[in-house]
Amino acid sequence: MRNLNILLFLLIATTFILLGFLFSQFTGKAVYQLEKANLTRIIDGDTIDTSLGKIRLLGINTPEKKEAGFQEAANFLVQFQGKEVELERTNEDKDKYGRLLRYVFYQGKLINEEILTRGLAHFYSYNDDKYTTRLKNAEEKAQKAELGIWEKSKNNCTKCINLVKLNPVDPGEYVLLKNTCNFNCNLQNWFIKDDASNKKILNFSLLQGKEIQLNYSGRVWNDAGDSFYLRDDSGLLVVFYRY
Repeated sequence: MRNLNILLFLLIATTFILLGFLFSQFTGKAVYQLEKANLTRIIDGDTIDTSLGKIRLLGINTPEKKEAGFQEAANFLVQFQGKEVELERTNEDKDKYGRLLRYVFYQGKLINEEILTRGLAHFYSYNDDKYTTRLKNAEEKAQKAELGIWEKSKNNCTKCINLVKLNPVDPGEYVLLKNTCNFNCNLQNWFIKDDASNKKILNFSLLQGKEIQLNYSGRVWNDAGDSFYLRDDSGLLVVFYRY
């Protein structure tokens, strides 16, 4: 009986391995096991230290240091510090900084998704995987509810400043803004950001009914797809555009 049980176990294990291999062959996607790790330190809202190494949470990007929402995102992760989490790899293993790219789970909940649901980050990925749609839906709900980083500016000029055009093709990248109101708008310390960490701080007033073209040198806007964020001097959202 003991030998029969051992043979049965080996048969089941072999079957799972074979199914994983066949799945990767037919779909081109490797199957990775969840890894258990202890979350030892919070670096920021999308980066943590674990017993397996430094982890960059996939599919999200939280505000940078000194930006509105930075501390809120980091504070959310503090509740998981010192606890055991599960890490899942999908398409990529590491980023250019050597950080492990992972989805992080705690007691079955996808932390990456929870961060988006609360408006503590925006969706950020150039390689779709099985969680992409799920994360985009979480972001959309937070955006509609104007939670966290999606909170709209109360500035009088919020409804005045429109994005007329964004040219992402380098060389010659530029952004064209227009003031559609019948009064001038002071945009001092307002800023424009993309999905990454590129930031242009504004230092001018836009006269009523006028347009201004802001030129970029070098590659800032991703040709394959990116997002445009215009925020006021408090970091609140004025214009959002994704292409």
